[in-house]
Amino acid sequence: MLATAGRPPDQPDRWAIEMKWDGIRAVVRCAGDSCRFFSRNNRDISHSFPELVSALTELADGRRWVLDGEITAPEPATGAPSFARLQRRMHVLAPAPALLRAVPVEYFAFDLLELEGESLMSLPYQERRDQLAALNLDGSGVRTSPYWVDVDVETMLALAHEHHLEGIVSKLLTSPYRPGTRSPAWIKTPFRRTTEAVVAGWLPGSGRFSATFGSLILGAYDDTARLVHIGNVGTGWTLPARRALQTDLDRIARADSPFDIDPPAPVVRAAHWVDPSIVADVEYRAASPDGLRHPSWRGRRIDKAPHEVKVPEIDG
Repeated sequence: MLATAGRPPDQPDRWAIEMKWDGIRAVVRCAGDSCRFFSRNNRDISHSFPELVSALTELADGRRWVLDGEITAPEPATGAPSFARLQRRMHVLAPAPALLRAVPVEYFAFDLLELEGESLMSLPYQERRDQLAALNLDGSGVRTSPYWVDVDVETMLALAHEHHLEGIVSKLLTSPYRPGTRSPAWIKTPFRRTTEAVVAGWLPGSGRFSATFGSLILGAYDDTARLVHIGNVGTGWTLPARRALQTDLDRIARADSPFDIDPPAPVVRAAHWVDPSIVADVEYRAASPDGLRHPSWRGRRIDKAPHEVKVPEIDG
């Protein structure tokens, strides 16, 4: 179940407020003596987070459940989740002990979808949260995400901002869980604007970037499932990160454009095309018909398939 973007409702007796964690969405399936983590696009990502698998398996103690939540990597100084830090863990299939120590991760469980083989998704949010709380999941690296009712939304926004969090999510207390839908019963209110984008190609760099790309060509799918250009991003990497990404781009190179609608001619003339298989997380200031304004790369997403990436809403 996905949230729509918007202002939080000013009905504190009807809506719960959760913090918006800056990580990757993950469903956990625990059965018998094992727990497995799955991303939004149903990839098994358990091997990347072995300490979370161990912690949830111990907490489950043979019980069967399905949880929804977020994997995060806290900043050492503030404790706030950092998507940039999480990047160091997301693509490592067998993290070494040194990496586990350097970049610890946490799992925030915020919904209970199934318990002992019985689906809870038709129950109201409040009842699911009550049953989630009864599991007593708080342990090493695992937390039950808190929520608040009958609290002023401006107070919650201020609290999230004070603690360097990404924003808040408002959830209707009576709402069932509807998997695969983006529902107005959940409303996300982030402090900064981010979107996913598909990497469709790259433009050559110059100067100290002459051996790598200068910027990446970004695309997204419109309402008719056509891949369209939404701009280029040229900031957000260290030089070693550029070099590593360039290696991946070379591996998926192709001769022709993957776009269904051609980008502007200057882009086409200089482009090196790639298969549209890498999904990026991008921060931006505004979206116009000409593309994203002042975009900055935040990292890759492993929890979203390319065809799920939609064109961001144009600012009025």
